[in-house]
Amino acid sequence: MTKKFNLFDPQYAARSWFIVFNSLFFILLMCVMIIPILKILSDSLVNETVYGLELWPKEFNLIAYKKIFTTESLIKPLGISVLTTLATTFFGLLISTLGAYVLIQKDMPGVKIFSTLLVFTMIFNGGLIPTFLVMKKIHLLNSLWAVILPMSMNVYNLVLMRSFFEQLPESLFEAAEIDGCTPMGIFYKIVLPLSKAALASIGLFFAVAAWSEYFHYVIYITSTDKYNFQYKLRDLFQDKQEADEGENINVNTLKSAAVIVSIVPFMFIYPFCQKYFMTGVTMGAVKE
Repeated sequence: MTKKFNLFDPQYAARSWFIVFNSLFFILLMCVMIIPILKILSDSLVNETVYGLELWPKEFNLIAYKKIFTTESLIKPLGISVLTTLATTFFGLLISTLGAYVLIQKDMPGVKIFSTLLVFTMIFNGGLIPTFLVMKKIHLLNSLWAVILPMSMNVYNLVLMRSFFEQLPESLFEAAEIDGCTPMGIFYKIVLPLSKAALASIGLFFAVAAWSEYFHYVIYITSTDKYNFQYKLRDLFQDKQEADEGENINVNTLKSAAVIVSIVPFMFIYPFCQKYFMTGVTMGAVKE
């Protein structure tokens, strides 16, 4: 017989209040995240300084977006941003997956020492000046590799990938070894296909970080023709004379439009990757 819920049952009442609290909390959290974006979007569509919390523009004006997408000096930086984002994501996933696969080999000599050293570097890094001197020593200054390589070597993402690999059933590896599969064959044919959720999540972490990167360009890049889209956008609305160029464009409007242009790509990518954040990817792969 199914048990009927009693409104005066303490257990049922506690569960109901928990659901109500969770719903209100996430609604509040959603408002905290969405309202600032709506405010910036509204300000980017009005060519004047807007004071107060206005979430809907009084009149639509696309002059700021026209300025951003028709400025020739922004075309190459946009291509550099796309290139560095794709390269950083590719090399980041390559290093993280291969490194994590090596670290889950329990019979490998020194695996615990390597894991400890990697975690140590995640907590205590060399610092800005030693890193800059290393980049100078290996002749990577003023090169896009000075941006791509440091961002690809993310120990935190490597540790996350290792934790995911450790959840895979060992019987899968044992069965593959019995069938004569090599370690790299196991990696490509078993581990990677079962790690789509981890690859999508961590790949998205790399892509977002690379797309919005600014600090590495300031430190390591000196040629203006190698700056990325975000750096050039900042220069665009910092230089009032260059921002106008005969057009009466409000600087605050241009700033808001630059923010929207910077975040729009991943606003469209996130919903398509959201399904890969679900847990239980390997559920049902092996029946023990």
